[in-house]
Amino acid sequence: MEPKTLARDRSPQTKKKTPFVDKARPKLLSHPPRHLRESVRPDARRLAEARPTTIALAAVSSAHGSALVRLGDTAMLASIKLEVMSPSSEAPDEGSIAVEFHMPPICSPLVRPGRPAEVAPVISKNLEDILMSSGMLNLKELCLISGKASWLAYLDVYCLNADGSLLDAALISAVAAFTHLEIPLVSVGDDGRVFTVGGNEGKAKYELVNREKRKLTIANVPFSLTCALHKGNVLADPTAEEESIIETSVTIVLDSSDQIVSIQKPGGAVTSMTTIKECISLAKDGRRKLREILMDSVEAMEVDQTD
Repeated sequence: MEPKTLARDRSPQTKKKTPFVDKARPKLLSHPPRHLRESVRPDARRLAEARPTTIALAAVSSAHGSALVRLGDTAMLASIKLEVMSPSSEAPDEGSIAVEFHMPPICSPLVRPGRPAEVAPVISKNLEDILMSSGMLNLKELCLISGKASWLAYLDVYCLNADGSLLDAALISAVAAFTHLEIPLVSVGDDGRVFTVGGNEGKAKYELVNREKRKLTIANVPFSLTCALHKGNVLADPTAEEESIIETSVTIVLDSSDQIVSIQKPGGAVTSMTTIKECISLAKDGRRKLREILMDSVEAMEVDQTD
């Protein structure tokens, strides 16, 4: 979703501010039409080309699941902590997730201490909606004792550097963190309290609810691609500078079967179906590449653990 423009200060010495654009950078987009006519962007990408993506799993040793993701210069750190909770009466055999997206001042010169970025709660809600509506997670796998105890997964995504396509990068990091997530061993005390058990000594000392640590079954993995729309052109994965001058944008979310999970367009002019189809086609290509990158990261981590 395109961040909202900050309010204009009408004093003579100030100019209009655009969200998440580092003013210390050179103004590469002072003449965007020239770049569009040549079908090349200031960073030398083609219009339909997304930025390189890297995924590093197990980025936070104290978390149950974590991942560090870079999408060009946009960087996200996702971590998951599990806590035991009492399940709701409506779903006694299910756990739950809580999603929070954070934009600390370090991520952008336009995010001020003590003044949360307006886009942060919007991305939090979008992330939670996508994770739940895509069917990626089976909440029954987070159940410990039906009607008595289940896991609450706290997913925190921190934006370390905001250089465009924030929802795309945040979603990749969230998916990667859940892929890395490992459910710990737990036992039930004499007082009925459920607690985690660590080490071989603990396994021998306590009667375990779950005999082995396990991972969640991840299905229908969602990935998204944001496309900037400007003067009849479609630019895949826009940077913050590009987002500051575009007319509008469209974010396509697809699952593992290339089924559409959601299409988001934050206002702007009416977009033709031909343009939407072009964005969907680009999202399909991007989804396949991102899945390969994620699988390569999982394999690399497994090799490191066996060495």
